[in-house]
This record gives sequence, C-alpha cells and structure tokens, in this order.
Amino acid sequence: MNLIESIFGTHSQRELRMINPQVDKILSLRDTMVAMSDEELKAQTGKFRERLKAGETLDDILPEAFATVREGARRATGVKRADGTYEGGMEHYPVQLTGGIVLHQGRIAEMKTGEGKTLVSTAPAYLNALAGKGVLIVTVNDYLASRDAEWMGRIHRFLGLTVGVVTNAMNSEQRQKAYACDITYVTNNELGFDYLRDNMAIYKNQQVLRNLDYCIIDEVDSVLIDEARTPLIISGQSGKSTQIYDACTTLANMLERGEASGEFTKMNAIMGEEITETGDYVVDEKDKVVNLTEDGVAKVEKFFGLENFSDPENLEIQHCVILALRAKELMHRDKDYVVKDGEVLIVDEFTGRIMPGRRFSDGLHQAIEAKEHVDVRQESKTLATITFQNFFNKFKKKAGMTGTALTEEKEFRNTYGMDVIEIPTNTPVARKDESDAVFKTKKEKFDAVVEDIREHHATGQPLLVGTITIETSEMLSKLLKREGIRHEVLNAKYHEKEAAIIAQAGKKGAVTIATNMAGRGTDILLGGSLEAIRKDLIDELPKEEREKYDPESENYDADAFAAMDERARGYGPSGFPTGEAVLTPGFHLPARFVLHTVGPIVSGELTQTHREALARSYRRCLEEAAALGLDTVAFCCISTGVFSFPQEEAARIAVATVSDFLESGTAGADNLRVIFNVFGDRDEALYRALLGL
Repeated sequence: MNLIESIFGTHSQRELRMINPQVDKILSLRDTMVAMSDEELKAQTGKFRERLKAGETLDDILPEAFATVREGARRATGVKRADGTYEGGMEHYPVQLTGGIVLHQGRIAEMKTGEGKTLVSTAPAYLNALAGKGVLIVTVNDYLASRDAEWMGRIHRFLGLTVGVVTNAMNSEQRQKAYACDITYVTNNELGFDYLRDNMAIYKNQQVLRNLDYCIIDEVDSVLIDEARTPLIISGQSGKSTQIYDACTTLANMLERGEASGEFTKMNAIMGEEITETGDYVVDEKDKVVNLTEDGVAKVEKFFGLENFSDPENLEIQHCVILALRAKELMHRDKDYVVKDGEVLIVDEFTGRIMPGRRFSDGLHQAIEAKEHVDVRQESKTLATITFQNFFNKFKKKAGMTGTALTEEKEFRNTYGMDVIEIPTNTPVARKDESDAVFKTKKEKFDAVVEDIREHHATGQPLLVGTITIETSEMLSKLLKREGIRHEVLNAKYHEKEAAIIAQAGKKGAVTIATNMAGRGTDILLGGSLEAIRKDLIDELPKEEREKYDPESENYDADAFAAMDERARGYGPSGFPTGEAVLTPGFHLPARFVLHTVGPIVSGELTQTHREALARSYRRCLEEAAALGLDTVAFCCISTGVFSFPQEEAARIAVATVSDFLESGTAGADNLRVIFNVFGDRDEALYRALLGL
C-alpha cells in the first residue's frame, strides 16, 4: 500500500464511503415496505414508471426502488403463511445493496465466492428495467441462465415485470418474445450470435434484439478478459468435397509416429548440427504441431500418386494430411470433444461444457469427424464475425460482477472504461484453504483421493471432487464404484442432468465428481435443495391439485404450501420419499447389496401419479445399480399384493421402465442384467408375453 492509500484508503474504500449513505437510506425504508400489502408493494412499479415519465432520473428513485426489490425478494422467495406474513425468504444484506449500486453505476463489483452475486443483480436490473428499454443479464452457460431466470425471476415477476430467458434450443420467435421482456437472462454466446444474425437479417421483423442499452455480466472477467478476443463466427457451407478427409484419415492411420533427436533452432543451423528423425511424422506436444518426416512424405506421395508433395498444386492435400495427423495425435475424445448422437461436439476448455453449434475451423472439425467415423460435414466460410470485446463495447451501459477482477482492473479501465470496486464480505470468510499435496505417481495421487473421499464420506460430509477432463472424472468414478461409494458424475456427457445433480450435491453423504462445469457461478446448497425436494413432492400430486402450490396462481393456497414446505423439510438429508431408492450391504443374504425403494400405495382409483411413482421406483433402483457398477439386479414386483397396484399394469410399467433404462445410454446400463422374480405361473406367463419370450 502506497502513502496516498494509507492516508485516504484504496480506490474501493473511497468509493464505498460515497455509496454508504445511499445504502443507509435504503435500509431506513424497510419498515415502510414491510408494512405494505402485496398489492401496495406491486403497485410501486407503476408509480416509479410514472415518476420517470415526469422527469425524475433512475438515481432519484434508486433508494425506494432498491428497498422495494429487497422486500419483494423476501416475499417472493419465502413461504406465505395463512396470516399473510412471510417466512424464510432472501433479503439483501447491506453489502449486497452496495454491490447493486455499483452495478447500476456501470462498474464492476468484485464479491467473494458465496456472497450472493445472483441476488445482488436483482436490484439494479429492476431499477434499470423501469426505463422500459430492457435489461440483459448475461451468464456463462444455459444452466445458469435458466436457473437464474426461474430463481431470481420470481422476484421481478412478483413486482410486475416480465422475465425472459434465451437458451440454445430456442427458435427466432421464442427469442423475440424473450428479448421483448423487461429483463432477459441469456448467455454471452447466444447474445453475441443473436447480434450477428440480426445484422444479417433482410427484414426488421426478422431481428430478435431490441437494443443494446444495459447489461449486467456475471463472471465478467471470464467474458471480457479470458474470452475477449474469442471470435463469434457465423458461417455457411463452402461446397467443397469432404471425401479427401476420409482418405487422409485412412492414410494417417497407416503412418507411424516417430521422434526427433532435437529441436530445429537457428543455433542448430549455425552450428551445422543435423536433426535426425524416425518414423513417418513427429509431434510437438507443446506447440501442438505435427510435421512429416522424409519417410512420411514419401508414403504420402505414393498414397496419392504425387510426383512432388511440396508442389503448390498439392497444398490442399498437404493441409488435409496434417489436419488428419493433428486429429489423431492432438485432439482427444472426452477431453477436447465428445461424440454424441453421431455428432462431434466441442468441449469448452474453460468451462468443461459442450458448445452446441460451434465447430473447429480450417477443416480440423472435418478431420475429427473422419477420425470418429461419423458423417463429415462440408467445410464452412465466414459470413459474419465479432469478438466479445467489440460486441460488449456497443452497449450504452454495462456492468459486471465476479470474485476475481482486481488483478485485471487496468485492462478493464483501458479497454472498457470500467473500474473495479471491491465489496467487503457480509461476515468474515470461514473457508479454510489447505496446502497442496504432491505425489510421485498418478496412482499414488488417486489412491490418496479415494482414501480422503472414503474418510470424509463416512462422516456424512458432502464432497465435491473437481477434475480437469471428462476422462479423469470417469476414471475416478470407476475407482469409487469399486469401493461401493455412491456418487454422481457431472461432465459434458451428462449435462442434461446438471440441474438435478447440483440441486442435491450438498446433501448429507453426497459425493459429486465434476469437471469445471461445476465451477463459475454454480451454487451448491449445504443440506441439498429444499426447493428441489418440495418440487418432487408437488409433481407427485394429481395435475389438478398442483395449482394451489403455485404462488403465482389464483388458486394458490398458502396453508397447503406451508404444509408442503414443512413436509419437504422433514425429508432433510436422509429423507426417503416415494420413488426414491437407497442401497445397503447384503449382509447374510446371497446378494452383495440390497436396493430398497418406496413404491406407491393404490387406495382408490389408479391415477397417472401412481403410474409415474412406480416407474420412478424402478428407475431409481436401476440408477443406483448402474452407479455402483453392478452387473445384475433382481426385482420383486414393486407395489403389488397388499399395496393393490394392478398386477398387469405394474408388469407393463416394470418392463417398459427397465427397457427404456437399458437403452438410455446411461453409464453402466449397457452392462446391467435385470431379473424379474415372479410369484407363480400366471405372473411368469404375463412377463414372458411382455418380454416377447
């Protein structure tokens, strides 16, 4: 710290002193807001808009607007009791209000992990949305965009604003509708590509964006620094034949990798040192370069019938051969890309997520497709492109939040005109950072990892195990299966399960192995997600009953919701609702493990809810078996007999659920053998008929 900072404080401290009076004003309005009815609180939105039309500015109404959001959050995220009071909702801490003011000012708020940046954004988003120009909240992946639109969106909807979300799977009409909302949650990739597509549109009604007025960027250093120069490219087909990639891949598989005796340098040339090479090609792993040897060139010439491989007319073959070798040696399946449904999908090296619609350039993607024996698509030519840096500088006002921005403050100032304000934590940081452990071999390292997991898992402590690659996550999964430790794997292969896995990753005894998909912006709640348990319980109810548990429905029943909330809390970390499964050792039984599940009891008319619960009982048992790598699971007929589930219907559901699971592609499902234990000749005949035996 220099002399000026020691006397006057850091830049952040000086700025915070100017912001604190506004925070105090917001806090002083709490009693006023609490005293309002729901209708009165919601009416504030219309009053603010009228005041803006009358000439007041956003800064003029900031304290009241922030106080309104603070109270709205407490009600929208809490449980409404029969007497009209609210319980258990989120209410902005003073430091979160400070962060919100910083965001409104178009600056970057640096807030430590766990300080609630997601909630912070709601106040400036609400305030700026009142101007009617739309607010964009930019996240780094579809999961976070959808989660925040649902989670934080209920606050805005409670106060009368419209909330939209844009994900990769949406069409133009859906995107138009989402961007027309007061507040829209969207990823940086989708937003950038929508901008490019809008600029390529022929007619105005084909455009989806309204304007680039104000955006709040979550994990701003990742978007504006790490990926600043990443080009977003819209391309079209070039019309070039793809057959050459198959031919070059065949050739690449015939060529043998060799080694060079040293590196080619200027000093080697001066000293007259010769570099000898073996094999047909050599690979420089560091620079990710592949070069053919003399022997390799000779084999290429013979394969394609060329007189001279180096002739300019053979440039295309030269390029494709090197690409095929790069695909073979430097591009690794389940690390750089995955193959799903006959398509090569890129895995983002920063996030560990699949990047749908993105392809490697210059023919590399085609070379990988040929290597993996999937349909080789035509090469593309660039139609439109822009970098994140240039795109986000087009906004009239932008703000950002992250846990790590101060180190890049100079670049933020010079490139984007944004300064960084360090927001203090609400309470002192309790996290304990242990020293690194170093091992001689990979085996020793992973043996220690498994032992550490076993030790902490025995205490019930939830565990998150981070890996760099998909391959490593699956290898570690196999090690845990051998130990009989149930766990979940989160990587780009199973991204569709992300929400469910993350929701319960904090439960007692949960073990989650994840790539950096569980990195930036991912919230894991200790004890698991009460909301997820409550949702599962509500989903089990008949469709006509679910409305009374929806706070936004006119049929909402506060007493029923409160009772359901209490029921969900009762499950806790060891709860066991209908349709779940738990595994215990087999002890003296002739089985390694016993799977226990709770099936539905049919006390009256058989409903779709009963059917879904029974199917879920079978499915959860199968998931448990697959997760542990079991080779055989035997089922008695669930919920029949004294539980009155019609046997024929139960058998149909059992066979259909098991068949669907075995064909689902779930890890471990393809090696699983399922046995149905039946009670008599009639049951045997029924199952034989359903199985086509």
